[in-house]
Amino acid sequence: MRKSIRVAGIAAACALAGGAVYGTGAASAGGESASTTAEPHNIGLLTTEITSYYGATQDSAGVWQASADSQYAQDLARIEAGAKRQIAKAARQHHGKGDKPAVVFDIDDTLLLSLDYEKKTNYVYNDASWKEYVAKANRPAVFGTPALIDYAQSKGVEVFYNSGLGETQRAAAVENLKKVGIDVNLDAGHMFLKDKANPPAYLSGCATASAWNCTTVQYKSGTRKHIESLGYDIVGNFGDQFSDLEGGYANKTYKFPNPTYYVS
Repeated sequence: MRKSIRVAGIAAACALAGGAVYGTGAASAGGESASTTAEPHNIGLLTTEITSYYGATQDSAGVWQASADSQYAQDLARIEAGAKRQIAKAARQHHGKGDKPAVVFDIDDTLLLSLDYEKKTNYVYNDASWKEYVAKANRPAVFGTPALIDYAQSKGVEVFYNSGLGETQRAAAVENLKKVGIDVNLDAGHMFLKDKANPPAYLSGCATASAWNCTTVQYKSGTRKHIESLGYDIVGNFGDQFSDLEGGYANKTYKFPNPTYYVS
């Protein structure tokens, strides 16, 4: 399952249009809200604005791609440049002291871009079509992320992944990440995916083999807490949703832009 709760992208984005500021490098205390008493943004205009923001065009195979000179790419570059500075600083401060520094990355629309799926489904999620899309293992990288991960590793910072993808999607996720040049710590000890059939003991407060009741925040923060219990200090947590970032267990959070859907 892609995310535990997924609000239809356009409907949620309507309420957020004009108010969302991406690339601040930290999640706000309450994240974003889909509540409004004002007239929502016009859906037809909003879809056009999303296309413009990504500089989205179809390639020769008919796949929607973001443009490397789009506002989306520029926002990512600014966030990633700041993250690299913080990673370097954290690596220096941790050198020879206490817990080892680590960074944690979400996968969907943090490392692998799902723009083609969103455009072709008109921003409406369907579990079956999403699983089919992920299984193709052919999503492009979110701009700059392979280099960002390599940079963290070069500074001696441990790389982890904390994704809403299911355990059954592990092979496709690993294949896709390798295709785009991300090949750092893709083992089960570093890549945490949802295993509803056999949830880990550290999620016992919200998940058992008979019932998965974890919210996105509980699952993600519980996993980060587990990572820190292994002797790591999470100096940077990266995600495209505020629910990827909330719940603590990270010194700094980095919100990547994603106006195509909202996950509470």
